[in-house]
Amino acid sequence: MLKDKLVTRTTHVRIWILGLILFLSVVAYADRSILSISGSAIKDEFGLSAIQLGLILSAFSWAYVIGQIPGGLFLDRFGAKKVYGVTLALWSLSTIAMGFVGEFSSGMTGALVLMFGLRFLLGLIEAPSFPANARVVIMWFPGAERGRASSLFSSAQYFAVAIFSPLSGWLVSRYGWEWPFFVLGGIGVLAVFVWAAYMREPRNHPGVSESELRHIVEGGGLVDIDAAKTLKERPALSKAIFKKLLTNRMLWCAYLGQYCIIALSYFFITWFPIYLVQARGMNILDAGLATIAPALFGFLGGISGGYISDKLIANGWSVSWARKTPYIVGMLMAASLTLAAIIPSNVGIIAIMSFAFFGKGVAAGAGTWTVISDTAPKEAVGLAGAIFNGVGNIAGFTTPLLFGIIVGLTGSYSIGLAFVGAHCVVAAVLFLFVMGPIERVGEEQQTHQNVKKQGKEDGIKAI
Repeated sequence: MLKDKLVTRTTHVRIWILGLILFLSVVAYADRSILSISGSAIKDEFGLSAIQLGLILSAFSWAYVIGQIPGGLFLDRFGAKKVYGVTLALWSLSTIAMGFVGEFSSGMTGALVLMFGLRFLLGLIEAPSFPANARVVIMWFPGAERGRASSLFSSAQYFAVAIFSPLSGWLVSRYGWEWPFFVLGGIGVLAVFVWAAYMREPRNHPGVSESELRHIVEGGGLVDIDAAKTLKERPALSKAIFKKLLTNRMLWCAYLGQYCIIALSYFFITWFPIYLVQARGMNILDAGLATIAPALFGFLGGISGGYISDKLIANGWSVSWARKTPYIVGMLMAASLTLAAIIPSNVGIIAIMSFAFFGKGVAAGAGTWTVISDTAPKEAVGLAGAIFNGVGNIAGFTTPLLFGIIVGLTGSYSIGLAFVGAHCVVAAVLFLFVMGPIERVGEEQQTHQNVKKQGKEDGIKAI
């Protein structure tokens, strides 16, 4: 309770909690991506074809989408601490197991089956991780700080690339393809103990002062959503809850907005390097280095988007326009990537892509997970985040496929770039003209009733 908290000091435990979920998100992204670093060595050792390696690479994404709704239901039933802790342990063990495939498989077929199965399992187990991050942010941060908090864990992909890709490359070259899996899996296992020791609900965390708890509560933080009593008394899953989440226009704009953001991300990590080599004449090493600048600007954009959005709220803007404005502006900036088709120099290509991915970062920092944190129904925070992330990550396999089909049928990367850029324009239009007010689902009716009641009272007073 508030009165039980220390009143002699001001704490910032929520910042340490944010650092912890950022670290776990970086580990999760690194676990997903290290197969691409070890892939060439794995392909050579087991005699896999490019198609077979591609099948293994795709296993995670399919399972990740399939696992979203079950993962969200587990979060709403058992809370973030238990679900995140258990899944972190299991996905770390799954990562370690990848390093032992050679010991337990006989020949190419056995290795293929085992690797596909382990990567599929990894996708299923990791599915609740980002909905859990959003749940923690809702619990620990007031509304005016959620933009910055959400933008940080959303930027984990950039940290993972910057930190673990070079480390994994060194481990493969020095010790063999197995070692990135051993090292990252080991880090994940150790992180389980850190998570179990430090993560608490705000009211029950021994390090939280009364002033910090009051700051969170008065700012709209849902500090009790993981309390044992709240979890126990939460209403059972019903058709009404699903209907709220699947028929709400505002939420569907958020879902589709996330789809468009992830479409840009997957274009960047799949076809962009290939475009630089095949259409722009770069060698593979230069193409790899060329991705650093857009990634860096994407990270800076993500941090900026969350900061700008929260600053607008602090300056009196409504939550709706404080979240929408950076998203709309950012996505229109990102649409500039289509100009790559007419820019003659490779330096110009990198510059326009850096500008575009800065815009994409601004949009993601202000208008994706932050919007879900602001709008998810209190009784279905995990499920809302899971549907949001599931719809968004469909772009993880549709975008590379459709881009490849477009290039294959037309022979033109320019049309492919226009296809990617169209996502940006569509998303901006949805947020600007279709979405409507951003408000927590389940509270709109009460808000409208309060407005109507206030209007009647004002009319009576006027009489």
